[in-house]
Amino acid sequence: MRAKPRFDELIHAPTRLRLCAMLRPLDEADFAAIAETLELSEANLSKTVRNLADLGYVTTNKRASPLRADARQVTTVKLTPQGRKAFDGHLAALREMAGEAAQAGE
Repeated sequence: MRAKPRFDELIHAPTRLRLCAMLRPLDEADFAAIAETLELSEANLSKTVRNLADLGYVTTNKRASPLRADARQVTTVKLTPQGRKAFDGHLAALREMAGEAAQAGE
C-alpha cells in the first residue's frame, strides 16, 4: 500500500531524515554503527534519537552485549510503525513535489 503524501517538518531536518532513511529497510540498528555510518557524534545522534523517540517515531532498546563480559550495554534503534508511516508519507510528499516541479519545467 502506498503512503499518503504528507510533508513532515519534524522528519525533514537533515539528520533526522538521514536517520529515518537508514532505519527504514532495517529491523533495528546498533547505535554505534548508526553514528559511524552517518558520521555523527554520539551526542548529536543521541539528541536526534531522543527527539524522534519523543515523537513516537523511534524506539531504543538496551541490552547486555553478548561480546563483552562486563556490564556495558548495547543500544539499538528502530523505527516504530508510526515512524515508518510518517517517513513513507514524507517521501511520497517529496516525490509529489519533485514531479510537480519537473512538470512545471517542461
